[in-house]
Amino acid sequence: MAIFQGRKTKHRKKRKHELGSTPIKPKLSSEEKRKKRRVRGGRKKQVSLAVKYANISVGGKTKRVEIKAVDENPANKDFKRENVLSRGGIIETELGKARITSRPSQDGVVNAVLLK
Repeated sequence: MAIFQGRKTKHRKKRKHELGSTPIKPKLSSEEKRKKRRVRGGRKKQVSLAVKYANISVGGKTKRVEIKAVDENPANKDFKRENVLSRGGIIETELGKARITSRPSQDGVVNAVLLK
């Protein structure tokens, strides 16, 4: 009985439809910047590259507020230093601290909920 050790080699490379895409990190900026991206099925997604404003819901009403800074981000500890916005991140706004509920790298907009 033969014992095989070591790592198995791949039997083929990934096909075009199996490939992923490079992650987009939307950053806090003084100007807004978006671009359209083709996704599977030929559809388009609007992607945020640079963000200045957030839509914050307060008591059932929504306000467009300027983002001052990124306070913390549980996705990656370096995102605070790089001012990267992602879902679940805490941002400082004119109304106070808010948590991002949307996915800016896929939705093209920052929606947030005010923290108490």
